[in-house]
Amino acid sequence: MSDFISAVADATQAMRELFPETPLQQNAFLSQKYGARIFLKREDLSPVRSYKIRGAFNFIRKRLAEGLDGPFVCASAGNHAQGLAFVCKHFDKQGVIFMPVTTPQQKIDKTRAFGGDNVEIRLIGDYFDDCNRAALDYAAAEGAVMVPPFDHADIIEGQASVAAEALAQAPAGVTFDRVIVAVGGGGLSSGLTRYFAETGEPAAFTLVEPAGAPSLRKSLEAGERVQLKRFDNFVDGAAVGQVGAMPFDVLKRYEPRDVTLVPEDRLCTTIIEMLNVEGVVLEPAGALTVDALKDLSPSARVDKTVLCIASGGNFDFERLAEVKERALHAEGLKKYFVLRMPQRPGALKDFLDLLGPEDDITRFEYLKKSARNFGSVLIGIETRDPSNFAGLMARMNDNGLAWQDITDNELMSGILV
Repeated sequence: MSDFISAVADATQAMRELFPETPLQQNAFLSQKYGARIFLKREDLSPVRSYKIRGAFNFIRKRLAEGLDGPFVCASAGNHAQGLAFVCKHFDKQGVIFMPVTTPQQKIDKTRAFGGDNVEIRLIGDYFDDCNRAALDYAAAEGAVMVPPFDHADIIEGQASVAAEALAQAPAGVTFDRVIVAVGGGGLSSGLTRYFAETGEPAAFTLVEPAGAPSLRKSLEAGERVQLKRFDNFVDGAAVGQVGAMPFDVLKRYEPRDVTLVPEDRLCTTIIEMLNVEGVVLEPAGALTVDALKDLSPSARVDKTVLCIASGGNFDFERLAEVKERALHAEGLKKYFVLRMPQRPGALKDFLDLLGPEDDITRFEYLKKSARNFGSVLIGIETRDPSNFAGLMARMNDNGLAWQDITDNELMSGILV
């Protein structure tokens, strides 16, 4: 047994004083859909609804064993903050959590609920970098212990307990052919890949990133860590500007083709599907591995046993309208048009006659200007079959209607929609 495997075993056993192992469940719906035996490791069912509690626990318990008494400090607007808060309360130690001023109130309230009187929350800056800088300055000035989100051996070791549990929970005779894990800073993915490798488990790995934040893919292509100049933070639990140094040392043995990039809009279809069909609430980062099943070749999934790490379920339901909108866009079921409509009685009725039986108007804005013969209309239409739009557009053309599809025009739709 390697030192790493032994350390992970110790961490896993110690964690039982904090929370029971999260379930490993074979999902019948996904298994039937993809022709595989799909198992979900339900990190969304941890006490803080994500795996982040594992790394925070392991890091802090080791510092306490070294005689460091805190306070423990982190910068986070999400799962890392909640994990740290929970662990500080468990050990009855003080924590100071720095969050951007722009952090949704729901996340602030949950972090405070987990930590109680053991945590102090400080809101600093509009962006994470400002918040992180303030946390580092505080730790240096006060002699506090900074708890990193992913780039530390003890964090990686703690996250690797996910693999230790999953292998111990697997039904007798079941071997995982493939493991699918999301990558943000790389703490979870490096811990899992290293654990499987050092225990001799033969599973292949699919590493998953949001398409708008391909930090690992770009780094693997370059052969060194790359700092993204810009990235889409919609998948906030996995969107980072740069993968961690220690995780990259583990993950650099993979090829760029081993990293699947999931489009953010398509990801929303999986979030909605898991909610509606399975009643499983997954945050965007937590749904990445399930969505990545769509990109597996038949040979990689049919009659195979696949383990998906459902990394978190801290979904803010205030985002549900946006997620539904993006899911409809990904499926081609909703479009936005700008029309030039004549300013005369009956013009709107003429347009309504062009709609098909499955077409539904979900948005309509019309500005009538008396000095013009035509007015501009912004209209959103939802339908049940993407092919219905071809017929609608043909009818608009046949009736001489001037129109423009702005659905995929990021500039115009960003302003108007």
